[in-house]
Amino acid sequence: MEGTLYKNRIRGCLFGGAVGDALGYPVEFLSEEEICSQYGPEGIRQYRLDRESGRALISDDTQMSLFTAVGLLVGDTRGCMRGIRAWPRSYVAMAYQDWLRTQESACEELCSDKLTGERNHLPGGESCVFGQKPISWLLDVPQLYCRRAPGNTCLDALRGRRESGNPVKDYIAAPLNDSKGCGGIMRIAPLALSRHRDIIKMDYEAAQIAAITHGHSLGYMPAAVLAHIISRIVYPEGSYPQEQTLQKDPGTADHNLRPLRDIVLEARNAAASVFGGDRHWKELEDIIGLSLRLSANDSCDRDNIRQIGQGWVAEETLGIALYCALRHQDDFTAGVIAAVNHEGDSDSTGAVTGNILGALLGYHAIADQWKDNLELADIILEVADDLCQGCRMSEYGDYRDPVWERKYIAGSKSRFL
Repeated sequence: MEGTLYKNRIRGCLFGGAVGDALGYPVEFLSEEEICSQYGPEGIRQYRLDRESGRALISDDTQMSLFTAVGLLVGDTRGCMRGIRAWPRSYVAMAYQDWLRTQESACEELCSDKLTGERNHLPGGESCVFGQKPISWLLDVPQLYCRRAPGNTCLDALRGRRESGNPVKDYIAAPLNDSKGCGGIMRIAPLALSRHRDIIKMDYEAAQIAAITHGHSLGYMPAAVLAHIISRIVYPEGSYPQEQTLQKDPGTADHNLRPLRDIVLEARNAAASVFGGDRHWKELEDIIGLSLRLSANDSCDRDNIRQIGQGWVAEETLGIALYCALRHQDDFTAGVIAAVNHEGDSDSTGAVTGNILGALLGYHAIADQWKDNLELADIILEVADDLCQGCRMSEYGDYRDPVWERKYIAGSKSRFL
């Protein structure tokens, strides 16, 4: 029953993020004038399909979100099967090394290496050791071996951590750079979709995961705020839902959802309790407040978004996404269209807006125009469903799921492994 209750929102969050990403990807580096020139005065309002595949292409935002999810599920499975696990950041960091492989290697090369290599790679300690064997079954998906304008900060940081070979327990305390780019926040949604007993600890873990690649506090604090918001939307009664017997339709029920504005304010206050002493916290607090105020005025979306920024840095990405979600909280389509039609990092602002609105409204509320022709739609839904289900096996139980074991223990869906 629990899985049925939350599946619609979890699917909506992950799929909605991919929708916003794919809609914004073609206009990411265009000015407002160029967007209007190419797509009309109202900007881009439907997918631009790739000529070769006939699909709306996802960018590195969705790619890294999928690898985030798989890393979390590997850690979840280890905890269930071995009774001990490291922090989620450790498994996610290893999954990001797998994503880096897709940006540096051809699928055929890497799959050949995997088939001949040792597959026992789950870590035994509390830290992440780089250079390990792959852990992600996503490496068996050929379409992920594409460079879709990956952020140089992410690439450089992951290469730096791989080359150092040093175990890392605390990424906030061991920054590799001073970047506050949006590469940390745009991939964090899956953490909020997994189950947590302590939401404040989850907020801090979101910051740690963002800090794997982005060392400035404004690069990782917004990830904590976003994770808190999404978690409270999906699990309004608590961050770790217990078994329930509710007989509600998951496609329409709000299961006691609080107003989005209240959730945003709670997330801001929760983050302040953790990061309020940071010298950059006031900047993030101010942009959250600005987004709240602008969402209630009568000005057009473009004028309001210009006041927030362009979304290249994480606090602006959060601010634009909060504005669009608050302004269009009953209309997924209007929200993601507003989020991408500006001069800035359109795919990331679209992705984060899609994460929030998808969680808020659910997968069933996403129009068919966005479900048709989206690249890797089946993979996105599969990962979302795995996040909803979680590992059902245990160290002492008799139940076994061979497909799950191949994916989250062996790290592959291939029939050859």
